[in-house]
Amino acid sequence: MANFIPVDEFDLVIFGATGDLAMRKLMPALYHREHDGQITGDSRIIGASRGDLGRDEYLSRVEEALRSHMPADDFNDEDWAKFRERVHYVQCDAFSPDDWGDLTETLSGCEQRVRVAYLATAPSLFGPIAQGLGQNGLVTDNSRIVLEKPLGHDYESAREINEQVGACFAENQIYRIDHY
Repeated sequence: MANFIPVDEFDLVIFGATGDLAMRKLMPALYHREHDGQITGDSRIIGASRGDLGRDEYLSRVEEALRSHMPADDFNDEDWAKFRERVHYVQCDAFSPDDWGDLTETLSGCEQRVRVAYLATAPSLFGPIAQGLGQNGLVTDNSRIVLEKPLGHDYESAREINEQVGACFAENQIYRIDHY
């Protein structure tokens, strides 16, 4: 049996939280981490998207996704009760950085935590989201940003995305991962 090591308290903000990547891959993976005891303390998973959803509606979508994309034996009410307490939702439009009040308020007071922005969006949103995080004072020394490759559709668009993200995050804070 694998030995799972708990991680430090964190705030994980998933941009594109209602999309396929978030619902089909990320939420089930995070649910399994909850089940295995890796998520600790007051760690939070914060879904961010343009949709005008309340937390209850978002939780309903997450539960439906978990039940749809995981083996039935993996889902249980006890783990779901713990996991759902960690999951929050904020409305946030990448192209309106002045309208990020809900996210700013949600993250306020937790600057010492590891803060991860996972961009489960089209690459064309990577720069605007990084800029919005920077403009709203949401990038801390403990921040990370996760981008799924490929970045852009050619050399020029990839260079532009890297420049935009690099203007807000130090290179050691940027995680470029391969698309699943």
